[in-house]
Amino acid sequence: MSKRLLIISTLDSNQPFGAFTRPFYLGQHLVNYFEVCQVGLDCSAVNYAPSVSIGSRSILSYIKTIKKSIEEFRPDIIYAQETLPGIASLIALTTTRQNNCSLVFDFHTFSAYEYWSRLSSVANPFKEFLQLIKTYIAQGILIFSGNPIIAAGESTPKLIQQWYGWQPDNIYCIGNGVAEDLLNDQFPETTDPYQEKRPAKIVVVVAPKTFQFPSNDMSVSMAIEIAKHLESHEQKVHFVVIGRDVSDVDQPLPANITFVGFLPERKDFVNYIKYADIGLLPFPKQAVAGGARNKALDYFASKKLVVSTPEGLRGLEEFSNQKHLIVTGYSTIEVAEAILDAATNMEKYQPLVETAYTLITEKYSWFARAKAVAKILE
Repeated sequence: MSKRLLIISTLDSNQPFGAFTRPFYLGQHLVNYFEVCQVGLDCSAVNYAPSVSIGSRSILSYIKTIKKSIEEFRPDIIYAQETLPGIASLIALTTTRQNNCSLVFDFHTFSAYEYWSRLSSVANPFKEFLQLIKTYIAQGILIFSGNPIIAAGESTPKLIQQWYGWQPDNIYCIGNGVAEDLLNDQFPETTDPYQEKRPAKIVVVVAPKTFQFPSNDMSVSMAIEIAKHLESHEQKVHFVVIGRDVSDVDQPLPANITFVGFLPERKDFVNYIKYADIGLLPFPKQAVAGGARNKALDYFASKKLVVSTPEGLRGLEEFSNQKHLIVTGYSTIEVAEAILDAATNMEKYQPLVETAYTLITEKYSWFARAKAVAKILE
């Protein structure tokens, strides 16, 4: 008889990216190992297991829902992803005195470090500092609780050691994966959405608006500056930003950049990635970007040549410059020159695309990631 696994997260089906990705796709494959129930903000997209939608980020709502789920679902294991679900699960499990249920945390990012890195560049540093303190205390509580931790980023154990002066023995690094519809062409009957922009090479930037974290905002600003440097090469390079409307931008735009807005249909998103030529991760140094991992993996899985700043590869240290992708510095001029060179010499860089795709198929499917997580949870 399979163990019962209760997954707690901030999964929001209205925003199928970012914090949605890890719990949704891991859960989809963890059903092969456990009897699963998902609890999140909006679980309407979860069609592979029972689910409960909380509808609020209130910690009291989370605690109440988790307690009810413990009573009704009787889990053997609670797998709490990110800080809010982790704290709520720890409180709920402690107060219900469930001695026969284990608790495992999942850190998508190391939040305090993200806030610290952005302090000098945000509009309200005091508010950012308060968030830093809150998340530092909250994640510290989870770390010192003694429960196992699964980290999405390989830098997380080192950061815990640096920030808390202690590293738990039971911390495991299992990164994000890629969805099957990107690895395998599941929407073959499609047309090029960029036909009007051809013969220019299409440089795609994925930057949806996300709750609380401004990293994507910074990446859009950097992409605009890069596009300005290449405006005179409009026939060779055109930038396309997915996830934002032009109304979200409050500055003059060059002619070689287009905003296509949020694409609610998965097949449309896959199509826009499929027909792009270059995947761009334009994250400045202060935009500590845990979510960039998902974008990078999507690009690699779709056989796109990837151009990234060092920050865009955070948590993906296995991928290296000139072997799997092109890594630039943080200068917008340097990124622009790298893109122009890549767009002019696509065949030259095709071996990087193939090497990255091989690594993705061997190690980065969600099936493989879920198998590794299941071994820890069991």
